[in-house]
Amino acid sequence: MQTITLNNEVKMPILGYGVYQVPDYEECKKSILEALKVGYRSIDTAQAYGNEKAVGDAIKESGIPREELFITTKLWVSDYGYEKAKKAFADSMEKLQLEYLDLYLLHQPFNDVYGSWRALEELHKEGKIRAIGVSNFHPDRLVDLISFNDIVPALNQIETHPFYQRSEDNEIMKQYGVQHESWAPFAEGRDNFFQNETLSEIGKKHGKSVAQVTLRWMIQRNIVVIPKSVTPSRIKENFEVFDFELTQDEMNQIAGLNTNTSSFF
Repeated sequence: MQTITLNNEVKMPILGYGVYQVPDYEECKKSILEALKVGYRSIDTAQAYGNEKAVGDAIKESGIPREELFITTKLWVSDYGYEKAKKAFADSMEKLQLEYLDLYLLHQPFNDVYGSWRALEELHKEGKIRAIGVSNFHPDRLVDLISFNDIVPALNQIETHPFYQRSEDNEIMKQYGVQHESWAPFAEGRDNFFQNETLSEIGKKHGKSVAQVTLRWMIQRNIVVIPKSVTPSRIKENFEVFDFELTQDEMNQIAGLNTNTSSFF
């Protein structure tokens, strides 16, 4: 598995498995076990997803050594604040059944961001979290957080896909040493994503699907990506993206799809 190195020298798989919108315990656990069987070693969940227990049970049942896994979860805004953040972290760790966490993110740039970040910094310094970061932070909020705190976020997880490429965000993150991670790489299927002519034509040249082309495009931009699927064949398909490479011309064609507008907000 190809990895990236975060700003504190922690290595992270560039391709992971996300469990957003998989609230059913059995379905989530089964899907994670399938992903781990295929070869994924990075799992992304969140307090707000309601499936941390399923993630923890799947990890335990898999029998995969802890040091081979990279586990991410996120703090929800209702538990922001120094004391509440520490309690929420403990609750998440109990559900995940882990002694340490690889990456902990502030899920949104709202509420008491500073008190929460101070709690995360302390948990990181205590060795309970290997890296801390944020999610859904636009450049102004990200730079503000960096300017007034001790630890620079290791990563910012933001909506990124061919229709919303976040090039400006990407450049600012590079400037400050923050890793770019994509959620919703397939634009949640909006705007006929999987029938897109450009992505389909590129896929045909490589014998790959629109999803695989998109993931490969993300990886070649050095963006961490966490596709979600509960279908075993798709879980496997999304993992098979390291045996081909897009040409610069193909990368440019995909760049031309950018409308620079979000499908969500």
